[in-house]
Amino acid sequence: MTKNHEVLKNQLKICGFKKDNDVTELYLGERGLKEVPDLSQFRILMYLWLNNNKIEKLTFLKHNCCLRELYLNNNEIRNIAGALRHAHSLQILLLHNNQMKNLETTVNELKGMMNLQTLNLFNNPLSQDCRYRLYVIYHLHAVLLLDRKEITVKERSLALNTYNHKKTLVLQSIGFGKRTDVPLLPKAPFNKSWSLTKVLRLPPGCEFGNHLVK
Repeated sequence: MTKNHEVLKNQLKICGFKKDNDVTELYLGERGLKEVPDLSQFRILMYLWLNNNKIEKLTFLKHNCCLRELYLNNNEIRNIAGALRHAHSLQILLLHNNQMKNLETTVNELKGMMNLQTLNLFNNPLSQDCRYRLYVIYHLHAVLLLDRKEITVKERSLALNTYNHKKTLVLQSIGFGKRTDVPLLPKAPFNKSWSLTKVLRLPPGCEFGNHLVK
């Protein structure tokens, strides 16, 4: 019997679980594990602690689709690609104090998690990227608490302005179905002494900033 299976068997015995279908939570933290044990038989597993081990790769989690909370902090994980994208029910994910370097790959793995509200990625090499916080905020819309800090309205607005730049340029270049490479100027302050000017109104849902003077 491998160390992983022995650790798992002992923990199940401690918790008094007799059937796989009874297992909804499992604590495997601080066990010196170098890889994740096969947990595919626990189809309704919702809470899993794997923190404070020596795990480098995430395997055997593809069948645990009911996970709500996953604690993977304080390991040696370098990449999560292909390991978590199925976990659509995940609400809390702690991955701080690992060795993940690629910001885009990591965020792409988490994009499908519409219920993910709490995420920790600090103390990974990727968190040193100058784009880090705003990039995560923009791409992971459901997250409310990032690295133990609540995401503010100001941060969301700044992230939108930063990473939605191309879409903004497209909107600026559309006028009654015509496109132009010349940016439209913002609307000038109204003065009663001036003659009325016709205001360009965009189709519903395409408004941006103030309406513009044609």
